[in-house]
Amino acid sequence: MSLAKTRIAARLLVVAALAALTAGCFQPMYAERTDGTPGLREKLMGVDVPPVDKPNASREARVQVEIRNALKFKLYGNATGMPPTHKLVLRFGASRSSLMLDPATALPSSENYGIDAQYNLIDLTTNKSVMTGTTFARVSYDIPGQLQRFARARAFRDAEDRAAQEIAENIQTRLASFFVAGS
Repeated sequence: MSLAKTRIAARLLVVAALAALTAGCFQPMYAERTDGTPGLREKLMGVDVPPVDKPNASREARVQVEIRNALKFKLYGNATGMPPTHKLVLRFGASRSSLMLDPATALPSSENYGIDAQYNLIDLTTNKSVMTGTTFARVSYDIPGQLQRFARARAFRDAEDRAAQEIAENIQTRLASFFVAGS
């Protein structure tokens, strides 16, 4: 029995030694730096998000504004951004498809809305691309009563807003990862 207890104690000692060695490696992502280098929040506040080139008064122009506003809020919070160090160029396309049709009216009772986005982060000092990526969002929505036009329009608009929020969240997470890891 004492041999089994010594093996368990040795294993626990090895685990504790490894934990002690890696304890200094942990660094909170959004912590303020004491060495004078900018933290993640300051780096994210230096990203400029210009408007996407979409035709005025179109549905895609409204979605573009929603994505841009959500992304700016996620990057800056309540404050405005700092002087820009990077520029984020966005391009996206939207899709809409019917999932289920009501057999009596042949109108959709459930639809799917999707956004496919491409983004490119450009360093303004060198004017070179430092990161590119793609993301997507798919949301479904129900149409409450097929003959209720305004309810259907509102459900569609809410789906656009949810998809825009998801796109902004995905891009913000990727930008944070880039600024922390450098790749």
